[in-house]
Amino acid sequence: MSRIGRKEIPVPAGIEVAVDGSTVTVTKGKESVTQTFDSSMKISRNDAGAIVVERPSDDKEHRSLHGLTRTLINNMIVGLDKGYSKELEIVGTGYRAAKQGRDLVMNLGYSHQVVVPEIEGITIEVPAPNKIVIKGVDKQQVGQFAADVRGKRPPEPYKGKGIRYAGEVVKHKEGKAGKGKK
Repeated sequence: MSRIGRKEIPVPAGIEVAVDGSTVTVTKGKESVTQTFDSSMKISRNDAGAIVVERPSDDKEHRSLHGLTRTLINNMIVGLDKGYSKELEIVGTGYRAAKQGRDLVMNLGYSHQVVVPEIEGITIEVPAPNKIVIKGVDKQQVGQFAADVRGKRPPEPYKGKGIRYAGEVVKHKEGKAGKGKK
């Protein structure tokens, strides 16, 4: 039995969860997230009001979907309750970011500025010229957008310049050491 799939999903106060067959809708105020899951998974509420996910059999496919379904529903609830955020750091001389309207404008050592527009469901904050904070309610969307921004200038291993996640460790490499030796 899946250890993750067996756990009940508590529903915090202020959040409403509607289960309609294999479609789950999580609502908080005016915001709502809807997702459809595999129809073989049984999603229901127990007497305490928590969400329970059950699988019909011990087939390999059902076992893998059991934990996944429970985790995705939990991520929807946590996303609306607390939200998700990713913090990026910009390292390099002259490298910086700024917010202009709904666009993130970055100077990353190219001959031009890199402009990334803010998409629906994502908010971008620039608390300092070398810090970017990406926030949203969908964990996958926040992570993908942060990866796209990081991909504009990933950290390089020789000088360490580029965009990295906060706390990411970049292993440095030595440059050419054998110059003139034979």
